Amino acid sequence: MISMDFTGKNAIVTGGTGGIGTPVVRGILEGGGNVIITARHNAAEAIAPLKAEFGNDRVKVISVDMLDPESIRAAYAKTVEEMGKIDILINVAGIVSTSPFSELSQEEWDKTIAVNLTAVYVGCQVIFNHMKENGGGRIVNVSSVAGKVGGGLLGTAAYAASKAGVNALTKAIAKEGGKYKINCNSVCPSLTYTKMTAGLGDEKVEKILNAIQLHRGAQPQEIANVILFYASDLASFCTGEITDADGGLVLDG
Repeated sequence: MISMDFTGKNAIVTGGTGGIGTPVVRGILEGGGNVIITARHNAAEAIAPLKAEFGNDRVKVISVDMLDPESIRAAYAKTVEEMGKIDILINVAGIVSTSPFSELSQEEWDKTIAVNLTAVYVGCQVIFNHMKENGGGRIVNVSSVAGKVGGGLLGTAAYAASKAGVNALTKAIAKEGGKYKINCNSVCPSLTYTKMTAGLGDEKVEKILNAIQLHRGAQPQEIANVILFYASDLASFCTGEITDADGGLVLDG
């Protein structure tokens, strides 16, 4: 992988210990940046190898409950206070919902929307206002092709609705953020080989692969490469983009 330049940049990455989040964090560190990872549980063990490689001061973790907006606001405010400036926010954290619409419970709907959409809104709002006062920055939201096509075999109604909301929110932030030099873009993966997709089963995977022009799923690094591009200065003239990293599943214009 070619390293992108994040020298001196401070980034918050939600879901930074997960399948896609880990190579995103590593990419920023390798590019000279510093990363604050949000995690619901103690992630000290997960980031220990990164600390050993890049140093204790380059990568840190903060405890955040993505189901609790006030937890997010408090954690981000503390992070801004400690770091002084946040240049990049990357929202990777999310959960999947696979229930058919006719069987979708209120509890599952509420939880999926809370983690996948409301938490993104809260985090983006806190950092957006910080970036307004500090000369701009980059926001990258990880969505899904499910938000464009109405779901599929992995993420159904609640998941699709949450990710469609992320896409619309991304465009709204881009519209309001342009005059403050805040770029906001979204990346929509299709099947990616992570723990979240590990239990799909061969039959479901084959159905998904038949809809993908490259007839394979993505490795997390392949999705991370697109996210890192939008987080970097290479994407300085890109904002409001909803970019597919899907192997040719959607083929939209």
